[in-house]
Amino acid sequence: MKFTLNVDHVAVLRNARAEENPDPVTFALMAEQFGIDGIVVHLREDRRHVTERDVRLLREQLKTKLDLEMAAVQEIINIACDVQPDLVTLVPEKREELTTEGGLNVLDHLESTKDTIIQLHESNIPVSLFVEPDINQIDAAAQIDADLIEIHTGVFANAKTEEDMFDELERIRQAAIHAKKIGLGVNAGHGLDYLNIKEFRAIKNIDEVSIGQAVIARSVFVGLEKAIKEMMELIKV
Repeated sequence: MKFTLNVDHVAVLRNARAEENPDPVTFALMAEQFGIDGIVVHLREDRRHVTERDVRLLREQLKTKLDLEMAAVQEIINIACDVQPDLVTLVPEKREELTTEGGLNVLDHLESTKDTIIQLHESNIPVSLFVEPDINQIDAAAQIDADLIEIHTGVFANAKTEEDMFDELERIRQAAIHAKKIGLGVNAGHGLDYLNIKEFRAIKNIDEVSIGQAVIARSVFVGLEKAIKEMMELIKV
């Protein structure tokens, strides 16, 4: 599996004091030097994480992949089409949430999501949909010409019992198998950390995982290079 790093929480720390540091762009460029496969950022409507400035600088300076998470909102669609990230991941977005709380309901927003995908494809940007490990949602993603899905792993990560964890792990495994069979690329992320990734890596058919908060929190104690290399050792076995 490939490993992409979400640097939104670096931006949150910067924004807490309305300062310039820590700069998520600098953080991302450092992470790139330590061997990650790409950078993920979520440009929200309220800009509570990264800003448009951050996204544009990342596009100019990154040599690895830039995955731009965003809601299907015309203002952000226009920015994405101009910036040209390597991938757009469409996610649900609520103002009151601390972080993305679940997968996109593709079935209930089929036409609007399809229209967003068409706009992004016209700018030659591949599109991933952040969805639950639900076969119906995955089929809907394929129906409207998404290129990939990103499976929401939050239920797995937050499971309170071993039985619940392995039940959700099986749902994810079956979802990944199905998505591959119908021609979709498969990424995954949300809540993955240094402990639960050990179980998760047994799942085949997942091309890439996105991890952010766990690595950034670990870097406070051991430094960014060690935090990244520790995670890479766990993922790339």
